[in-house]
Amino acid sequence: MAELTDRPFPPGSYPVIVVGSGPGGLQVSYSLSRYGIGHAVLSADEAPGGMFRRWPFFQRLLSWTKPYAPVPHDHPAYQRYDWNSLLADEPENQAIMPGLMDGNSYFPSRPEMQQNLETFASRTGIAIRHGCRWTGTRREPAAGGGEEFVVETSDGEYRAPIVILAVGVAEPAVPDTPGIELATHYAGTRPAETYADRRVFIIGKQNSGFELASGLLQWARTITLASPSPAKLSVNTKSLVGVRARYVQPVEDHVLGGGVTILDAAIGRIGRREGGGFEVVARPTAGGDEMLFEVDEVIAATGFRAPLVDLPGLGVTTFGQSRLPAVTPYWESASVPGLFFGGTLSQAAGGLKKHGLPANSGAVHGARYNARVLVRRIAETRFDRAQAKERPAVAADSLVDWMATAMMSASELFHQRAYLARVVSLDASAGPRDEGVVPLAAFVDGTGSDGDGDAIAVTLEADGSGAIYPVVYARRGGRLEEVTFDPDPLLRYDTPVVRARLADLVGAS
Repeated sequence: MAELTDRPFPPGSYPVIVVGSGPGGLQVSYSLSRYGIGHAVLSADEAPGGMFRRWPFFQRLLSWTKPYAPVPHDHPAYQRYDWNSLLADEPENQAIMPGLMDGNSYFPSRPEMQQNLETFASRTGIAIRHGCRWTGTRREPAAGGGEEFVVETSDGEYRAPIVILAVGVAEPAVPDTPGIELATHYAGTRPAETYADRRVFIIGKQNSGFELASGLLQWARTITLASPSPAKLSVNTKSLVGVRARYVQPVEDHVLGGGVTILDAAIGRIGRREGGGFEVVARPTAGGDEMLFEVDEVIAATGFRAPLVDLPGLGVTTFGQSRLPAVTPYWESASVPGLFFGGTLSQAAGGLKKHGLPANSGAVHGARYNARVLVRRIAETRFDRAQAKERPAVAADSLVDWMATAMMSASELFHQRAYLARVVSLDASAGPRDEGVVPLAAFVDGTGSDGDGDAIAVTLEADGSGAIYPVVYARRGGRLEEVTFDPDPLLRYDTPVVRARLADLVGAS
């Protein structure tokens, strides 16, 4: 029993339980501490880092950090250029990532990202009970009335009225293709050199599939990538939707006949060959005869899903291949109140998806802002924290400056376009008040922190052309008006033209 007392957070009751020690869990824990909310952080891992302790397989992230940027590290807008550091109020705990990079690339290596997260946890004093695996969840009557969650773990039972799950989307997703059990999932990929002179068949044509293909180009004899839908490239979609530009070499090799085949086809079945290796039968999407591939290796780069353990049995509804939970705009389970989702699981709240583009909630540079908004909401509505309820006054004659500043330097708006907004309420008696950052969907449907009274929300949006532009949502007398501003290639949103339009908008309010 000594080990249970030597480690933090022994089994028992806590105000909040946070599950996960990846970037989502760390950001949530830090934010809870800033509001003085006691909580326990539980993690099955042996140290902080989450999925970055294992992936990406070829050790280089897709998210950049630019050590030398147009603004200094202590400027709020620097977060636009640093997609990997977590958020802190203390200057010494901000922008940790650029100080750990070796200069070989502005895409940090996986070990650098792991060190970044470990450093953040150490510097900010985040305590975590490692080696504590979440195994189940149930609800029971609480001693003071109502219900509470009982979180079952490998160390014992924990109780809390609020649970925040930041466990990532890290459970391998495997389709029901006949013979798929013969394939190796991305998560089990071996060292690259073990594929030397092998014929490799990769199922999946998204980032993970192309990452493996890129890393195996110098080793594999042939590489085939197959999935029913054509691969989309991010350089064509002008967004993070699609395969990132770093992985286009297999596309070029395919076009030039360099031993790579990219195929639009569904996998019919996988089987073993008598002489060793495998045979893969694929059905071309465009029609025609089945195709037979004789290969030495089959890798399923078929993605991941949310590891929700037994939550569906508790009543948590899910959707999609990734088995994401159905949630409110504030990331609370739509069917089980008191259960919240942080980190990459916050992508479950899709937002407005203007022009069909998703937010960046599935990545650190988006989820970190969601975590702050989530915790503030919990601090205000569940713990009545005065700090979370503060609404600083904004001078009426400074509203134009307030909105222009939000457009220019609010990094949460830049990274979470058409998803998060800066809001100022316009109550006639209280005067303009800064409501802080609010999910745009909550503002639009009147469930934000400002309610459904008169208010203005400022956000940034982007369309399929790659243009970034400000949009102001003005609510007056229960009617919502959407005002779109022209994009600027240099992202200058404080020009005289913009300020004049803002002044007209404020005057109408």
